[in-house]
Amino acid sequence: MNVLETIIAGVREDEERRKLPASKIDEMISIAAKPVDALSSLKADPFSIIAEVKRSSPSKGNISKIEDPVSLALEYQSAGARAISVLTEERRFNGSLKDFESVRPSISLPMLRKDFMVSEYLIRESRAFGADLILLIVAALSDGELKALFQLAHELGMQALVEVHDEIEVERAMALGAKIIGVNARNLKTLEVDLGAFDRLLKLIPKSIYKVAESGISTQNDAERARIAGADAILVGEALVRAKSPAAAIKEFTEFAK
Repeated sequence: MNVLETIIAGVREDEERRKLPASKIDEMISIAAKPVDALSSLKADPFSIIAEVKRSSPSKGNISKIEDPVSLALEYQSAGARAISVLTEERRFNGSLKDFESVRPSISLPMLRKDFMVSEYLIRESRAFGADLILLIVAALSDGELKALFQLAHELGMQALVEVHDEIEVERAMALGAKIIGVNARNLKTLEVDLGAFDRLLKLIPKSIYKVAESGISTQNDAERARIAGADAILVGEALVRAKSPAAAIKEFTEFAK
């Protein structure tokens, strides 16, 4: 199996391990706060940042201990992030729903549950825990699965960040009717990063679709490159959690566009 397939196998195992009864998930959804409009929040700035709470990654291993994810997310929010991403994949990213659940009540910004959404249960679970935005990775799903999960997310009031890695996936995302498309510069099957993906793929996406550049953005120059290529926003995790001042890093990544 390649890296993506291995991660997905683990996600499915973990889902089965922690799965709650459907009645419990329905109850949690019924009392969860109404979803925040992520797209409107992102569009509030000329160039926005989705700031990520990220402990580890398959390519870099441990990145940051993040003893207090709530404080980190609040710093992101105060510094001008337009959305907060929290990784919840457990095995390769050392994330957890506990992190997401702890951050949610403290943050007014829309929150992205960053995980490998491969089942309807995971979509419903995301809403139950207060997600406003979920990630759908085109490479991980068939067209049928993609459509079903996309529709369910919207039925539950959430929006979807639909992630692509190549030209064929861009076509699939647009055929789906995605309003937010993320171009990931990291190949999830090999973990290699190619910032040239921004130059090749962002130009293929119409201006009517909101575009997010993901992965490999570690400097202001990288952010500017993504902006010039056509990105409306960037999603940054590693560079922020490694920074001495995440707040200062956020300002550096976005101020040039103001």
